[in-house]
Amino acid sequence: MNDEHVARAALARIAEPGDTAMGAAVRVHGPQEVLRVLHGDGPLPPEFRRRDPGGYRVRLGGAAAAEDLAAVARLGGEFVIPGDRGWPTQLDDLGDARPLGLWTRGAARLRHAALRSVAVVGSRAGTDYGTYAAYELARELAEARWCVASGGAYGIDAAAHKGALAAGGLTIAVLACGIDVAYPRGHERLFARIAEVGTLVSELPPGSSPSRIRFVERNRVIAALTPGTLVIEAAVRSGALITAHRADALGRVVMGVPGPITSPQSAGVHQLLREEETYVVTSAAEVLEHLGRIGEDLAPRKAGPARPWDRLPPDLLRVLEAVSPFRPLPPPAIARAAGIAPGAITTYLEALRELGLATPQDTLPGPTRLWLRATPPDANTPARTGALPNGPESEAM
Repeated sequence: MNDEHVARAALARIAEPGDTAMGAAVRVHGPQEVLRVLHGDGPLPPEFRRRDPGGYRVRLGGAAAAEDLAAVARLGGEFVIPGDRGWPTQLDDLGDARPLGLWTRGAARLRHAALRSVAVVGSRAGTDYGTYAAYELARELAEARWCVASGGAYGIDAAAHKGALAAGGLTIAVLACGIDVAYPRGHERLFARIAEVGTLVSELPPGSSPSRIRFVERNRVIAALTPGTLVIEAAVRSGALITAHRADALGRVVMGVPGPITSPQSAGVHQLLREEETYVVTSAAEVLEHLGRIGEDLAPRKAGPARPWDRLPPDLLRVLEAVSPFRPLPPPAIARAAGIAPGAITTYLEALRELGLATPQDTLPGPTRLWLRATPPDANTPARTGALPNGPESEAM
């Protein structure tokens, strides 16, 4: 731990998350110099020209940086700053709104976990539909060895964390309070479990309490940390939509799961899908198609069950439909019903017999033989295309 860590830890007590004036001053002058100036009584650097210096200086004399660093060490965590090996460099895309540093606690290294991660966010008042979707999608993403990041709140966030944990995967909880503060209180055990296998992370020092603005600014970290954000249930005004808009502004992939058109919890997602460059997804495979490397993570195309007659040429299909499954018919009657030349109908019927779709009902040859539609073979059995007729009319098929 060097002087820069100490200075940034001290500034994290003084500035609120997302303070671009502080970020600009640190970028230009360095954290040690900014801290030295704040401890004096002179004017602040020009980057603070729109700030009242008293707003920063009033917080001087609180908990010391050394105490915060010792507290996180006792938790088994660490304070990572830009330039450290463990710093997630994608956060640099936030520019002057980049966190001064991140307090982390958990078994997984934050930078490694965030490389293949998906933010799953949504309403705190999630419906049964939404929480089920979040749990299942997160579980499937974890099974595909992708880390699930969320905000640790009730509703969709909690379901996403639990789904990832159920699959034995990694999950990141980005908090709007200190990593030693269980908020909401009902998630104390959940956070303990996340720390055992994943990572708790916050830009606020140990012991810090949450606030509305801190929740809002926390969303920018979730958006920047992950390559893509998936929104599952969000009202028209919600923190989840803030995360999605931040992700879009950063050039990240934004996805949404559609919900019932009558559900207020899905109204914000539907608005996002209508008005923004947002992808509709309904499965983890579709999420990974947008996030994975091109050509390696394509989602399988959804289709109904295959049927033996799905790939029949049009003329042969008409003949099949003309063959009754209940009453044996002679070839002339079948030809008339199918609109096929009488001289070619036997060829078509023999082709259907080879495919297992029609069967003769007697041994009489030619036009006197009666035909009945057969019970289709197993739908998974591919049709033998070699049995198709090769007569003059087969080219049209």
